[in-house]
Amino acid sequence: MKIISRVIVSLALSSAVISPVLAAPATYGIEPNHTFPRFSYSHLGFSTQQSRFDKTTGTVAFDKEGKTGSVDITIDTRSVNTGSALFNQHIQAEDFLDTAKYPAVTFKSSKVVFEGDKPVSIEGDLTMKGVTKRVTLTVTRFLAAPHPIQKKDTVGADAYTIVKRTDFNMGKYAPAVSDEVRIDIAIEALKQ
Repeated sequence: MKIISRVIVSLALSSAVISPVLAAPATYGIEPNHTFPRFSYSHLGFSTQQSRFDKTTGTVAFDKEGKTGSVDITIDTRSVNTGSALFNQHIQAEDFLDTAKYPAVTFKSSKVVFEGDKPVSIEGDLTMKGVTKRVTLTVTRFLAAPHPIQKKDTVGADAYTIVKRTDFNMGKYAPAVSDEVRIDIAIEALKQ
């Protein structure tokens, strides 16, 4: 009986030690009031134009101990905000985003690279206008901490990548209007 009791105690203790290691990543929902993908490009060499999308949904998974994570984001292309109603329509037209046919841009991660306990890059598939390309987001800021106002665990990050419009069938006016477009995303997500 003593041997059985020792085995049960040993199993209980080992499962207590192993459980944190096997813990699943926490899931965080995109906070739409503080998550804004932006894009910028050279306009005829005169200036760098900057615009954003106002509606983004998705989830982030993060496991600090396991150094794992994932990102799944959907951007509503009809929410493009250039600062001009006329130019919003121009960007939504068939030559560029073609929002009537492609109302969303998606990013689904395949790998998150960590240095220490923070992600420094996120590899994944970016789909725009029906075309999917592998991209790497460089993470320039990351924080996982309790949100002082929402009172929930929160993750936040700034990240960017550079793509070519022509790769996504949006090459009108290239190269006069830069083919290279920088995509930046400021993201905050609350634990679900």
